[in-house]
Amino acid sequence: MPEIRGALSVAGHNIYPGGTVYCGTKHAVRAISVGLRQEEAMSGTNIRVTNVSPGSVSSELLETSSDPESKAGLNDFYKVAIDADSIARAITFAIEQPSDVAINEMIIRPTVQVG
Repeated sequence: MPEIRGALSVAGHNIYPGGTVYCGTKHAVRAISVGLRQEEAMSGTNIRVTNVSPGSVSSELLETSSDPESKAGLNDFYKVAIDADSIARAITFAIEQPSDVAINEMIIRPTVQVG
């Protein structure tokens, strides 16, 4: 069965100061994915579309930020980060569903993450 996974972020569901462009791009990816899912459902092609929106997940992003202010904010954000394996398990759950079941949206964040 054909499947599409959208790698989004909680920023596709929330907006925060200093993240206007990033949040805007994640909202756009989400809108395109939802529209694609609806169009494919109407055409009967049976393509499953899943948007995965992680919150704070351990990654190499901290090492790539050169802006001191941004890096300080990221340090705070990643103090509560969950392991990437948690996201992989959630994606596996979506994939393993029967062919007539689609998990369209998954917001996955640490239990202590506020936004």
